Amino acid sequence: MRRPTSLRPAPRVRLLAALAAATLVGLAGAGCGGATPVGSPAPPGSPTPAGSPGPGPSGESGSPAQSDEVTDALAFTGTTVAGQPFDAAELAGEPAVLWFWAPWCPTCHNKAPDVLAAAEQVTVVGVGGLDQDSAMPGFIDRTGTGALVHLSDPDGQVWRKFEVVSQDTYVLIDAAGEVVFNGSLGGGELRDRAATLAGG
Repeated sequence: MRRPTSLRPAPRVRLLAALAAATLVGLAGAGCGGATPVGSPAPPGSPTPAGSPGPGPSGESGSPAQSDEVTDALAFTGTTVAGQPFDAAELAGEPAVLWFWAPWCPTCHNKAPDVLAAAEQVTVVGVGGLDQDSAMPGFIDRTGTGALVHLSDPDGQVWRKFEVVSQDTYVLIDAAGEVVFNGSLGGGELRDRAATLAGG
């Protein structure tokens, strides 16, 4: 009587099945074309694909460089007497003088030559107030300061920001954007302080 055939596969068949299973596991682990699955971190040393953002300055991928914040002194906007928008953030990185004047102020009128001399050293921005903005162009014409930027501030928003309570006041801002002086200055003092600001 013949013995029944064994149901166990022959050794050669078992070997081939094991090799096939190992090959399938290897392909699944490699992924499609060796690419890293979406959402998985790339292995160290892997090149960044073209068009992909690389590490930013903070080390985070795709993070743009953070610009310096505008200081409180330069955090204001306004409108020039000529009707153009003005953003004090444009003064960041350079020393500046804010000149607070009123159209009817004789002292302000007489200080105009000193202000123009200071403007040869640093940026000077006039801030006209304490009157209607319609009176401001005449002051600029009479003083010959039309080459300067002048803000129209009839409601006193910029004046209040710097706690200015009287005309012909100067606010000096250094290159770091910090207020280093707020008050009245004689002509010679204004020129000297402007030169100091310009020298850093």
